[in-house]
Amino acid sequence: MTLETQAEPSALRTSTAADRLTRAGEMASLAKRPRPFEDFIRLTLFLCGLASILTTLGIVVVLSTEAINFFTRYGFRSSVQLLTESMDAETTTVRVNGIGTQPRVGQIIQFNEEDMRIERIVDQTTYIVERGVLGTRPAVHREGVTMFLGEQVSIIEFLTGTRWVPQGADFGVLPLLMATLMTSFIAMLIAGPVGLGAAVYLSEYASARVRAILKPILEILAAVPTVVYGYFALTLITPTLRGIFYQGNMGAYNQLAAGLAMGIMIIPTIASVSEDALSAVPRSLREGSYGLGATRRETIFRVLLPAALSGILAAFILGVSRAVGETMIVAIASGAGPNFSLNPLDAAETMTGHIARISTGDLSFNSVDYNSLFAIGLTLFSVTLVLNLVSNLIRRRFREVYQ
Repeated sequence: MTLETQAEPSALRTSTAADRLTRAGEMASLAKRPRPFEDFIRLTLFLCGLASILTTLGIVVVLSTEAINFFTRYGFRSSVQLLTESMDAETTTVRVNGIGTQPRVGQIIQFNEEDMRIERIVDQTTYIVERGVLGTRPAVHREGVTMFLGEQVSIIEFLTGTRWVPQGADFGVLPLLMATLMTSFIAMLIAGPVGLGAAVYLSEYASARVRAILKPILEILAAVPTVVYGYFALTLITPTLRGIFYQGNMGAYNQLAAGLAMGIMIIPTIASVSEDALSAVPRSLREGSYGLGATRRETIFRVLLPAALSGILAAFILGVSRAVGETMIVAIASGAGPNFSLNPLDAAETMTGHIARISTGDLSFNSVDYNSLFAIGLTLFSVTLVLNLVSNLIRRRFREVYQ
């Protein structure tokens, strides 16, 4: 007994020492060691994030700078008045026929490429001017030249005007904005119910085999080039609609066909994101609902859809954002001229379609048309920014967190 009693503490001490050595070895293995490859990856990811932020800031700065140039420059419209006496480069007296729109003191007028400022109005046909303002040079002007009146672009006029003709000093962006919202609304009328219905079917009704087949097929629509959708709308949707609404009521270009094609295009986006949101709802909620005697339909409408509401709303807003920013479909199928109309059967040009059409022409640098593109782009950027902010607010407001 004595030998056994003495042996036990010795064995215990040996075991304790071995445990301490083992723990010391584990702590040593967990200690911080140089990991240059991981540091390189961390630095690379940081630089990628920084580059994306700087790119976004650069876009905002460029859009804002050029938009400011647009709102501080002058647009000129014809006064219908004609120069009745020729002018040399030194003459400061302007004589016109007086049958058109009259200028005011301080207003900028234009003959040919020279800008002048009205300093004094002698009578209805005679003005005293300052020559060669706004960076132009005094020049010789012959009799019969038309006088143009200059007006600065007003932000209020830009946001509320219903005519968009920059060369005619009409700067109302509402026709372009209204067409953008109209086509996007039509697109969501199609893509919203169809996309959500597809998501519910794939998440709750389809078997694993059917889901594996249908979901890739659905997402193929997202890979189709948008120019294909544009010609699909022009060659199939529009003739079909003209047969329904009679050809006299609808032209070859209209907002309805463009909106329908956009709706088909964004169905995969809404369906995929909504299906992911529904699949993220815990299985326990479904089983609890079935355990209380609810049917599958009741479970979907009273449990799953409310639980996945934040993700579904985010999918809808993502679809709207894509519809607002779509270019080729509306450029091909909607129309090629600004038109303030609430009739979806009429042709109208969206903001993106206008930018695409004007950018392909011969635009002189720093002209009114050139600067107007950046003002439209800033408006489009603001619309998509508001949609993204609303999406984040909705996601935070209705987000459900499950353990």
